[in-house]
Amino acid sequence: MIARCSGATDVSAAVTFARTNELLVAIRAGGHSVSGSSVCDSGLLIDLSLMKGIHVDPSRRTVRAESGMTWGEFDRETQEFGLATTGGIVSTTGIAGLTLGGGIGYLNRKYGLTCDNLISANVVIADGQLLVTSAEENSDLFWALRGGGGNFGVVTSLEYRLHPLGRVLGGVLAYPLDRASEALRFYRDFSLTAPDEVRADATCGGLPNGAGLVITVCYCGSVQEGEQVLQPLRRFGRPLVDTIAPVPYTTVQGLLEAVLPPVPHFHYAKSSFLKEFSDDAINSLVDFYAATDPSPVAGAAIEHLGGAISRVGATDTAFYHRSPQHSFLVSRHWRDPAESERNMQWSRNLYETMKPFLQDGVYVNYLSEGEGQVRVRAAYGANYERLVRIKNRYDPTNLFRLNQNIQPAAHGN
Repeated sequence: MIARCSGATDVSAAVTFARTNELLVAIRAGGHSVSGSSVCDSGLLIDLSLMKGIHVDPSRRTVRAESGMTWGEFDRETQEFGLATTGGIVSTTGIAGLTLGGGIGYLNRKYGLTCDNLISANVVIADGQLLVTSAEENSDLFWALRGGGGNFGVVTSLEYRLHPLGRVLGGVLAYPLDRASEALRFYRDFSLTAPDEVRADATCGGLPNGAGLVITVCYCGSVQEGEQVLQPLRRFGRPLVDTIAPVPYTTVQGLLEAVLPPVPHFHYAKSSFLKEFSDDAINSLVDFYAATDPSPVAGAAIEHLGGAISRVGATDTAFYHRSPQHSFLVSRHWRDPAESERNMQWSRNLYETMKPFLQDGVYVNYLSEGEGQVRVRAAYGANYERLVRIKNRYDPTNLFRLNQNIQPAAHGN
């Protein structure tokens, strides 16, 4: 069954119906749920995709948005007022799922994670009650929602802090594979000393003429200052392509969509955080690409963290991994189901090649289906036991379990 909700009352009714009839529950908000957890067989899908209300308060620099919105829709509304908050790097990502998992994006070094900008959230818990959560009201649940995923209820709306943001300096630099190692070494040194206004991600992947390196840049400060800050990066090694220019923030938010295939397609990902961004790590990554299939839809992304993210305490929110300066993500897409095993094995092989340079932790929004409870615990780190206690209070029967699940004590902990 699918319950297409138009408001919080519908959500409450759907949750109550599912609990009363002991149904498996899946929650679909606005986005794409690459892990596949937003659908289920022989159960109830609570669909929030019709819930797209949004109200921007430019004087307070806040916005309240319903959970069916995507970041593309959200950004269009807030940018009308020259405002933004940290959002996903693909416009079709849903605001709710990204926020609940933490939320990394092009503004994260300047303004923190998406969940760091969350002011309040309305959530329907397992008994059907609609609760308001904030630092002052149901504060334990509010803490858990900021990084704990969809484990605690159905979030129906979210209130965010906004920041002034006009045009940004954004675009890509591209290098052939035979220059990728030296470019990655320069990128590493640049990214570790860059000001908070810079987010620069480096991705090994397919280019039109074979594998190569792409550096995606967003500078969210003054354009004039950004030209000076980015000048060393743009001048290094005479890139094949340099598209960096003053553009609307929404343009940067859509940069990846030119290379990501539309649905339907298959997808597999493995991710962690870099603990050692050494020359050996760089050589291992580039050598793997030189020896394997340079598919245009297979990427190994090094994402730029640090800055404001690391100035929030590891236990201040449920999002635990505050200290890493870079994440590492292997992502591969394909269309033919007969090619699934080959593509998945390629991803696993690359991840194993890089594993000596990776931490045990992982960004919860990058966990794939079936990675197991060890990886789920690694995503939440030392915050896991506190999350279990909150799960015991708000969802003791684990009604909301189609996610990177935090199991209540009665269900195995």
